[in-house]
Amino acid sequence: MSGDGGERTISVGELARVEGEGALHVRIRGERVEDVRLEIFEPPRFFEALLRGRPAADAPDITSRICGICPIAYQVSACAAVEDALGIEIDERARALRRLIYCGEWLESHSLHVFMLHAPDFLGYEGAIEMARDGHEQLFQRGLLIKRAGNELMALVGGRSVHPVNLRVGGFHRSLRAEELRGVTETLRRARDELVEAVAWAGGLPFPDRVLQTEYASLRTEDDYPMERGELYSSAGDPIGPDRFEDDYLESHVSHSTALHSRHRERGNYIVGPIARYSLNFDLLPAPIADAARSAGLGPICRNPFQSIVVRCVEMLYAADEALRLIDAYEPPPPAPPLEPRVAAGSGWSEAPRGMLWHRYELDADGRISKARIVPPTSQNQAAIEDDLSGLVQASLDLPDDDLQWRCEQAVRNYDPCISCSTHFLRMEIDRRD
Repeated sequence: MSGDGGERTISVGELARVEGEGALHVRIRGERVEDVRLEIFEPPRFFEALLRGRPAADAPDITSRICGICPIAYQVSACAAVEDALGIEIDERARALRRLIYCGEWLESHSLHVFMLHAPDFLGYEGAIEMARDGHEQLFQRGLLIKRAGNELMALVGGRSVHPVNLRVGGFHRSLRAEELRGVTETLRRARDELVEAVAWAGGLPFPDRVLQTEYASLRTEDDYPMERGELYSSAGDPIGPDRFEDDYLESHVSHSTALHSRHRERGNYIVGPIARYSLNFDLLPAPIADAARSAGLGPICRNPFQSIVVRCVEMLYAADEALRLIDAYEPPPPAPPLEPRVAAGSGWSEAPRGMLWHRYELDADGRISKARIVPPTSQNQAAIEDDLSGLVQASLDLPDDDLQWRCEQAVRNYDPCISCSTHFLRMEIDRRD
């Protein structure tokens, strides 16, 4: 901390419990927030360039390496885009199996965020280890059990829990027997029991007052809470298919970030992720899940980003129930159809734990990728996060700098940003001048 008269600057060298490397800069002049920048300075990883010249069938396995936490989302979105390009209709039994492994990813990703990364903010600890040592070991163990259920499900269906290898364009490399799937039901049931308690626990946390007016966007279907498919619905516009995404949404460079900012071409910034997904699809939750959400203090629409931890617990409870339902109704899918190369282009998306993830590929006559474009959730949220932080800081100027810093860090973690899909640190500066 440094200061000279009316000027104060606070620098935080490290912020744990975010994924990736970046910085947050806040400049305050008197009683006005002058500038807020969520700076992402990691070098580009060039996955879109790496895909060029590779067979379309390689896209799921290559793109899954973008993230060790949500590889299924990358695989499913990649499969959907290639299937769209080649006119492949996926069998409903294969679609159900994709949804099942997606349930595993929601469980392992959300549990990591809720119990290891975000809970310490609400309970006043620097990290999950300190939290567990100081009387919250049961909470810590709850998170590990739920994460294990998700990992077991991903490993069983996908061949391994990190970067699974069983998904392919058109279906799966290997079909599973029903008795194999029943091997994970006991862990899933135990996780489900813990999640009933987790929803109630999260609902009782202390939440700062905050109301977002930003546009929400999420996939939606007619009959299921969205995971592996749907149209893109918005709180401010008409639904669209994946082929319309780049017509309606624009990515642009900003000087302080190596990640692109995404916005609607006419309406501006928007938010994807759990609170958007929940708010646009509450009516699709089964009655017991909806009742649990209400008992935890949520309405049909969630506008307080600090309550995202409750929404993630609700989504995990749904994922556990949905996984058990899918296992009970499981029928082995047929072999995936062969790929027939042709000049084509296709788009696809799915609901990663952090929000909608969109892929588009152009293929040449040999079935190789000539052009690729991927829009992940965090780049879609980055501009909206900056807007949220600006309003939050403006409303919290009376807080001491240390408390304001903590509140801003917590606000960033509300969105569970995956800056580079690997945990490093975030540096923060608050610059106050009268």
